[in-house]
Amino acid sequence: MAPEPFLRPPEGSPEPHSPVRDDSKLAPTEDLDREPDGVPHGVVGLTALFSVMLAMLVAFMFLSGGWVTRAAAILLALIAIPMLVSMLRSKAERDRDHVHPSR
Repeated sequence: MAPEPFLRPPEGSPEPHSPVRDDSKLAPTEDLDREPDGVPHGVVGLTALFSVMLAMLVAFMFLSGGWVTRAAAILLALIAIPMLVSMLRSKAERDRDHVHPSR
């Protein structure tokens, strides 16, 4: 069985210019470096990472110890969760693109 030929554009058709490859073809309002949702994606990753690590630590402390360790786990959760949220919120505000805000 012979391999299928590659699909080629018809002869004489204009060469496509993707804005990803050619910045001169961008519209005045287009910015390909902007994160379209306005949230820095590094902060989203850090939020997921630290949330999972904190949940695993608290769960391990809660399941493995006595009442003192359980109380420490609850205290850690009460202190660490608001601190984590506020630190990541301030990092997101610092890293957010203020020149090209999300639509």
